[in-house]
Amino acid sequence: MGLELDPRQRAMLKEMGIRLWLPGDLVRSGLTQEATAPATDRSRVSQSGVSAAIDPAATPRRAPAAIEPVSTPFESGARPMGVDVMDWSTLQATVAACRACGLCQGRNNTVFGVGPAQADWLVVGEAPGEQEDLLAQPFVGASGQLLDNMLKAIGLHRSGQKAPANGTRPNVYITNVLKCRPPGNRNPQPQEVAQCAPYLQRQIELLQPKVILALGRFASQSLLRGSVAEVERIPLGRLRGVVHSYQIGSVRVPVVVSYHPAYLLRNLPAKAQAWADLCLALEVMQRA
Repeated sequence: MGLELDPRQRAMLKEMGIRLWLPGDLVRSGLTQEATAPATDRSRVSQSGVSAAIDPAATPRRAPAAIEPVSTPFESGARPMGVDVMDWSTLQATVAACRACGLCQGRNNTVFGVGPAQADWLVVGEAPGEQEDLLAQPFVGASGQLLDNMLKAIGLHRSGQKAPANGTRPNVYITNVLKCRPPGNRNPQPQEVAQCAPYLQRQIELLQPKVILALGRFASQSLLRGSVAEVERIPLGRLRGVVHSYQIGSVRVPVVVSYHPAYLLRNLPAKAQAWADLCLALEVMQRA
């Protein structure tokens, strides 16, 4: 309710030395609100020097600002010490709990690998995809079916599958350079490869394969970085057709480079080259 004063009451207040400025008085007297308003209201003084009366009910209220979620940067944990001396079960448990890079934030499962603990063949891919992440097994999509068919053609099948009637045997271990799926199946980043490299190295040391089949650019670069100078600059096609090596202590394991099955699904003519690579790996195995 507004304060209604008649002329007599105003005169009495004036005699008592009490000034009472009402909105109408401010405008009629030409006084600005800057001289009488609190500091918080002085920003409302108009450029002409005369302030309009402020009606709180008519002043638009700002909607409260939406609270933006605070994005906390991922803090990588240190990779556990002693990976190079872990046994198989300890290594597998360590990978499952790994938080050494940001890939742990989006994974459903780590993908350690599949196959017998002692295998003559080691097949190394690049990184898990969507289905691999869900099922915790490498090469389970369309590219995995193609890989299985290629292995069957030379008498191999992955562990856990029913042995085909043609006498193939589960003498192959299959894994990836990365143990976690990159978001959107993007390419692995150098720091991610570096964090996972000791896990793959220890797998190779424990498996002691007679031949390694490296599928794709990132698998080839990761395995050959210690034996091929500036391997990152060499196209995959130029790494094919040659028997490379991976050093484990004083032992050298032969490495054969080939295309990733996902690439073969997009480039059917390259299947003939991949078959030649597989035959080369088989020849190396038979000589071992």
